[in-house]
Amino acid sequence: MTTSAGLPGFNTPAVGFEQPFAMLEACHERVERTLTLLSRLRSYLREQAVDDAARQAARDVLRYFDIAAPLHHEDEELHVFPLLLERGAPSVVALVRQLQQDHVHMAADWAAARGALAALADGSAAGLSAEDEALLDQFAQRYGQHIQAEEGTAYPSAQALLGEGDLRTMGLEMAGRRRAS
Repeated sequence: MTTSAGLPGFNTPAVGFEQPFAMLEACHERVERTLTLLSRLRSYLREQAVDDAARQAARDVLRYFDIAAPLHHEDEELHVFPLLLERGAPSVVALVRQLQQDHVHMAADWAAARGALAALADGSAAGLSAEDEALLDQFAQRYGQHIQAEEGTAYPSAQALLGEGDLRTMGLEMAGRRRAS
């Protein structure tokens, strides 16, 4: 099993917080790569016993969805969604309300699914149950649909409403939250 460091294209070109929407999209790329790692781990475990590489892959997935993903959601909840709820077209407002619900559901999905990965990571589990697989499927599927809606509609709609000063402030606040955490 190759861990995340061995995934092709795992290192994304550096995007800075001075381009907050590019940073949000780079986060989505990392989500997708981490979900790919999770998929590869699941496939590996269907054929192999849990080993050091599998435990490390589980730790990599846990670290991303425990730390980085919640910060990304917070960025959207603070900087993208309120703007669109206030000034977006009715169809965009409806989409944002769905995206907010997605965040709630994704947090619950992750809370339900992470225990199986934690058990793999610490060596106390020998594999994934059918129930674990179903929870992980649901989590990954919801994330994929969520990303498409954000990048296809929400982000372009928000960008159209923001000026350079707004973008600069948004980027500084996003960076500041990461330094504080």
